[in-house]
Amino acid sequence: MMSWFFFSLLLGLWARDGQAGGLMPPQKVNLDADNAAQQLSVTWEGSQATSFDMEILRTELMEIVLNETVFVKLNLSTGRYQRNWTSPVPLECTSLSVKVRSRDGQDVSEWSPQQILPGKDLPYKAEAQMYPEVKVVPVGSNMTFCCIVAEGQQFGSMWYSQTRLNETMLSRRTYAATVTNQSLSKPSGTNVFCSNEKTTIKTADAGAVVFVGYPPLPSDLVCETHDLVSVSCAWTEGRKTYLYGTQRKTNYTLNGRACSIEKGPMQCGLDQWEGFWTLVAYNPLGQVRLTDAAELDHRVRPLAPVNLSPRVVQALNAIVEWRWSIEGYKTLSLICQVHLTNLWNNSTKTYTGVGLNSVVLKDLEPDEDYSARVRCGVQKNFWKWGEWSSALAFKTKMDRPDAPDVWVWMNSDDFGRVLWKPLTKRQSHGQITGYEVTLWSPEENIQQTVTLPRTTHSLPINGTDRGSTVMVTARNPAGVSRPASVVKPPVSADEIPVSRVAFNGSGFSLSWAAHANASCGYVWEWYRTGCALDCSVEWTRVAPDNTSAVVQSSDFMSGVRYTLSVYACSSEAPRLLERWHGYMQELAPSMSVPGLSLDQKGSDVQLTWEQIPLEQQRGFILGYNVYLTHTSHPTLYANITDPQLTNLTVSHLSPGSYKFTVKAYTTAGEDEGVTGFISLKPYTDWLILEILVSLGVMTCLLTLISSLCYRKRKWVKKAFYPEIPEPKLPGSWGITQGTLDVKPSPHSMVHIVENPEWESSKEALVTVPEEDEDEDGDEPLALRYYNHVVGEGSTSGRHPYAFDSSASSIGSMDSGRTDVTYTGIQTSASSPVPPQPDASGPGRRVGYQPQCSWKPDSSDAEDGGLDCMGSPTSVTSSQFLLPEDTSSPEGKENLSSATTWFHHFLTGKT
Repeated sequence: MMSWFFFSLLLGLWARDGQAGGLMPPQKVNLDADNAAQQLSVTWEGSQATSFDMEILRTELMEIVLNETVFVKLNLSTGRYQRNWTSPVPLECTSLSVKVRSRDGQDVSEWSPQQILPGKDLPYKAEAQMYPEVKVVPVGSNMTFCCIVAEGQQFGSMWYSQTRLNETMLSRRTYAATVTNQSLSKPSGTNVFCSNEKTTIKTADAGAVVFVGYPPLPSDLVCETHDLVSVSCAWTEGRKTYLYGTQRKTNYTLNGRACSIEKGPMQCGLDQWEGFWTLVAYNPLGQVRLTDAAELDHRVRPLAPVNLSPRVVQALNAIVEWRWSIEGYKTLSLICQVHLTNLWNNSTKTYTGVGLNSVVLKDLEPDEDYSARVRCGVQKNFWKWGEWSSALAFKTKMDRPDAPDVWVWMNSDDFGRVLWKPLTKRQSHGQITGYEVTLWSPEENIQQTVTLPRTTHSLPINGTDRGSTVMVTARNPAGVSRPASVVKPPVSADEIPVSRVAFNGSGFSLSWAAHANASCGYVWEWYRTGCALDCSVEWTRVAPDNTSAVVQSSDFMSGVRYTLSVYACSSEAPRLLERWHGYMQELAPSMSVPGLSLDQKGSDVQLTWEQIPLEQQRGFILGYNVYLTHTSHPTLYANITDPQLTNLTVSHLSPGSYKFTVKAYTTAGEDEGVTGFISLKPYTDWLILEILVSLGVMTCLLTLISSLCYRKRKWVKKAFYPEIPEPKLPGSWGITQGTLDVKPSPHSMVHIVENPEWESSKEALVTVPEEDEDEDGDEPLALRYYNHVVGEGSTSGRHPYAFDSSASSIGSMDSGRTDVTYTGIQTSASSPVPPQPDASGPGRRVGYQPQCSWKPDSSDAEDGGLDCMGSPTSVTSSQFLLPEDTSSPEGKENLSSATTWFHHFLTGKT
């Protein structure tokens, strides 16, 4: 160990001897501090080297701040070397130690004696401090602040405005913190605070203010003269510096003379024209230099004219004059502009002249308020326009009105209206006092004139008004306008089809084919569809070469149909070319379909309804949706796409209750819908109804036929039931014919008995003893006889029944209400009728066979020769005695009743 120690010592001594012998250390090292710039200047002398090692340390903690090799040349004027170092930390924060040595390659000299720059943290400065106290820095810069706490206190915190900073210890009392990329500060600056452990930001021990802004950046320096002697220079300020206050604002000098600029434009003047100018702008962050040069006659900008006045004012022109405040302008060739404005327009006109001081304003509008201003410039070597003069107000005189825009709108052949647009203020040329409308017939040379007040702009006309040409004039205090004329157009709406037009967002786009007779262009009109009398009609005229237009109006409303038409304008009556219907915006109908009715047709249901009125359609009706509800939710049954179809038949429905809903729809949707209910009855009800209807029809027909037959009963009787002559029988009957007594005989009964010798089906009349009569019976004998004959018939297989001899007479009375005389039948209570040997012979009197081969008892009858001529008949009536039906009692009854009724009908009895 000792050997290594001595070896190192020897090497150190050898190196020291080498250094001392080779390079001289720097002498007379001096330190100069610029605290505002945070710059330390180190100077020294006494060395021939060109490179030096410099080391800077914080004295208290001996922390190296800088250790670098620098190349420095000798300043021959001072004989000293100088090195400037900018500290990132304010130089006041803590003491710094500096030493320097010479270097020549690898050879170095000894360090110079250490020089100390004392800081503000020395014990004799016991109060709290913060540096830098006030600082102006550019936007985006980084900055380090230091806080020196009071002697005996402990550090607390550092704050940049409302932001706490991260601090670093530099010495026993000093702490530093860095803020990066600083943004613009407020006009009063940004505050930085330092507090100890016992204070807060509001009771800070020390603080500093930093102002963050920009250096000046002016541009566009221009100098000119107004009075041909002095000079006035102006420039653009450029970007604002955001630095305020006497010590921080931007200052200007022009040709070395300060410019006083507080507010307003950047201008600075000199009393004499110099031809060359330099502007310097500076603030704590930097300075900018601008220059300009020019000849005087190239930079003349006249002042504004003064004392403008109207010399002469007419309806269409006026003379305006003014004065110059600079006498030298009277010899200059000037160019002047007059800016003229009124209620709806503004224009600028240019005039020239030497020493120009008045102009004539032409093409003015009558009875119009105007405002005029004037500015001038030098015509030769024109530089800039001068300032505008004060405005001059004047009003032109009145003139007669322009001709109004006239149109005739015809609603029908018998009604229309003459329309004209109200004249605008620009067209009226004065207050309108009234209008005159003339209806003139060139053919008859007859005219009618009507005077109307100024508030009226239409006149109704009809087919009885004489005249085919309409002329309208307007009147004001200055006179009467030229007449505006139009020929009444024919009503030709039905001659052309009506198309649909869509609204494209800005209006209705119309286009039409060019017409050869459109000498004065085209007129398109529009009005609310369905309007009958007092319609608001709008129209516009376009040039002959224009065949399209966009109809725009602030009066268009959603859900309203409009009619738009285009007419060809000529010297004759306007001709309708095209017609459209359109909506600005279609809406769903505002009312439901009216007049819905439901009728059952068997298993079908017929729906009928009416169309929605035009005003409530609010769109083009595209069709109808029919919804059906039976047992579930409504379902769409049919979509009718023909808006003219207002009926629908729903077929093959089963009995039950149904609900139908009909809704009209447009492109915007459906209406609320109208609902109808119906209950379908079973089909048998309708079958019964049809049967009853058929029976009723048949009854009416039979009644009609019966009535006709009754009225023609004589003819019917003659045609179908002629009179039958009384039969003439041969031989002498010798029996006085009389009316058969219908009273029942108390002494005898007539029975139909069966003769064993006859056939079992044959019957005969026999006399039954009185004692055989059933005395206990309650039924009259005559009625019992009738009942036996009708109820049992002659073919009964039982034993013979007894009947009253008067029963047949009673039967005859019931059926025909006539007296009956029996011929060839004589009976008594004591003598029975003998049986006949042949039941089929002519002597059988059981039944009658009229119109047949019946034979009388005479011998002549047996020989034939008489065919049913001997049939017994009533002697008091022409009625046939119909044959007895031995097989069916009911048939005999019905036949008797029908015959009796038919006879009564033909004879007129009831």
